[in-house]
Amino acid sequence: MSIDPKPYVDGVRSGDRRALAKTITLIESALPEHQNAARTILDDLLPHTGNAVRIGITGVPGVGKSTFIESFGTMLVRGGHRVGVLAIDPSSRRSGGSILADKTRMEKLSTEPDAFIRPSPSGNTLGGVARKTRETMLVCEAAGFDVMIIETVGVGQSETAVASMVDFFLVLMIAGAGDEIQGIKKGIIELADAIAVNKADGDNVKRAMAAKKQYETALHFLSPVTMTWSPPVLTCSAIDETMSGIREIWETVLDHREKLNATGELSEKRRRQALDWMWDLIHEGLRDRFHSHPGIKRHLPQFIREVEGGTAAPTVAASRLLFLLDNHGAV
Repeated sequence: MSIDPKPYVDGVRSGDRRALAKTITLIESALPEHQNAARTILDDLLPHTGNAVRIGITGVPGVGKSTFIESFGTMLVRGGHRVGVLAIDPSSRRSGGSILADKTRMEKLSTEPDAFIRPSPSGNTLGGVARKTRETMLVCEAAGFDVMIIETVGVGQSETAVASMVDFFLVLMIAGAGDEIQGIKKGIIELADAIAVNKADGDNVKRAMAAKKQYETALHFLSPVTMTWSPPVLTCSAIDETMSGIREIWETVLDHREKLNATGELSEKRRRQALDWMWDLIHEGLRDRFHSHPGIKRHLPQFIREVEGGTAAPTVAASRLLFLLDNHGAV
């Protein structure tokens, strides 16, 4: 039975939270009829997206991401913004992640009427998780959320996935946990639009300032991605009631946005991200078609045994398997 996309589109556009949740659930479904309806809904909602500030946030374990996002999001909501928080977590493929994990970690923010928190479901590939997060982000933007925060809960390539869908990528670090520079990968520093040393409060202020200088030194050895923007290093405390450091980070996000808008780089960045997303979807679709092809299913175990046993070269096996796609399973 076909699904009528209109109630979903109208519900999202009117800001109906139940309709928003149902639309996201539809997008996350793997059922073909749900996916067909989701594509139509996204196409109809696309003209109403793109106006939000998109912020990606990552950090080492123990850095206090959840506490930071709760303070940051609460400040924005109380300043008149509508904030959506999405979490990419590729770490749990077997269980699918913790039920309501993000909402229990951000109790105060989750009760705000102008905040929406949603974890991305874990999938078989990080690309699949990232695709759902991108689509969910667009739906939230169409529902009127003007600040979207994408959090990486997992590790590894999730940072690259998040950076590929946001305007501003913030890396949270912590002082006093050993050699700060060794505790962060060069690749993540290269993605950063800003580094913030969190937990700069109490007896930790001096260590935070020392870590700030270390990161500033590290950034000097890297070429900036754009001549328009040099990533700053900031300090903050997510538990400081004055929120001075948190406000400075928001001002930095707005400054970055203003400068890249003035040069047209932000629009170009989003165009590039949209094209990258298209190619990711093509690669994902080709992989799915490969594994679902009857000829591949029939002959793949044999080729795996031959490659493992050393009787067939990986290059030959790969070529013959790909050849099957055009020859209806005949070797």
